[in-house]
Amino acid sequence: MEALKTPPITPFESTAASARYIPALPSLSLSMLADTSRAPLAFPFNAPSVNFAYFARNSVWTLARMFELFRGEVLVPAYHHGVEVEALIDAGVTPRFYPVGPRMEVDPDDVARRVRSKTRALYLIHFLGFPGPVDAFQSLADRHGLFFIEDCALSLFSRRGDQPLGTFGDAAVFSLYKTLPIPNGGALVLNRDSPRGLPTLPEPPAASTLSHLAASWLQGLEFRHGALGKAVRGALRTLGRGAVKQSGVERVATGTQHFAREHARLGMSAISRRVAASQDVPGIIERRRRNYFFLQSRLRDLGPALIPELTAGVCPLFFPLAVEDKARTQRQLRLRGVETVDFWRYGHPACLPGEFPDVEQLRRRVLEIPIHQDLTPEQMSFVARAIHEVLRR
Repeated sequence: MEALKTPPITPFESTAASARYIPALPSLSLSMLADTSRAPLAFPFNAPSVNFAYFARNSVWTLARMFELFRGEVLVPAYHHGVEVEALIDAGVTPRFYPVGPRMEVDPDDVARRVRSKTRALYLIHFLGFPGPVDAFQSLADRHGLFFIEDCALSLFSRRGDQPLGTFGDAAVFSLYKTLPIPNGGALVLNRDSPRGLPTLPEPPAASTLSHLAASWLQGLEFRHGALGKAVRGALRTLGRGAVKQSGVERVATGTQHFAREHARLGMSAISRRVAASQDVPGIIERRRRNYFFLQSRLRDLGPALIPELTAGVCPLFFPLAVEDKARTQRQLRLRGVETVDFWRYGHPACLPGEFPDVEQLRRRVLEIPIHQDLTPEQMSFVARAIHEVLRR
């Protein structure tokens, strides 16, 4: 890749900063709804055995019930979102946790030492799109007759070599709306025969789906049209909240920390499938990688990168920025128009405090910086300057 030119760091002007809005996630445009072209489907959409659900957590729950993992324990990384653990517990599984290192690395030998007679499955999270030790996990699973689950919620479109993540284990789960501008969507992929057929899941409530679509479109309006878009978004959001309140619409929220059994059998909406099928997957991968490389180059003087190398095949979900005060950094970046996410601040309470100090440091320090496919090099330069200004203060 060509060396990235590094423009000089310049202070922000308040007017320029206030006019910008860099959202944490990609947003919907109306052209995506009208697009009738259909690109060749990428994995997992073209998997021979795939089941689409409203949430990835639904897929975790379905998987645990389908393969009767409730009869024993599942080894799960101590660094996790929390909702996947809650889904496993609700399905009757006993989670046991294994360490994750300061750069989100997993030691398969440590995991192997934790296998015991009650262990039924190994659960591996591919953090931020970077492959975990799949060969070692598969070998360990084969030796002990264990079920191997890949959690690809953060790793849509990532590969290791020529092979997509999610094809190494017995099964894999994906969260689609973290990478694509769709209102809902998770996927369960089976790479070996199921003891029962994959369930047919009903459509989610149409009003809830439309509510999420409208929110994403309004976010895109502010992102693409600056101050005018922000004013329109604010006015329409106020009207929308009133309409939703009066109509009594039940909005099935995404991005929550908890698993709800009543939503476990909700499927993915048809409109999510339509928008997903219109996406330029090679372009998404290329732009995310370009933006990751750009930030890695521009932020090098602030300290070593949390993950040193963007390896071939990785479609990164975001850029992990390690900071000492997440709340302050997040607040200051938002004032400059850059929306970030406090990544995995809290895990599931079944993972006891003090047991995994490296994980606690990651939870305390890692901030999610957007690098998604909507962002241009000029906008990434804006993000880099904002980060420099905040951290150098």
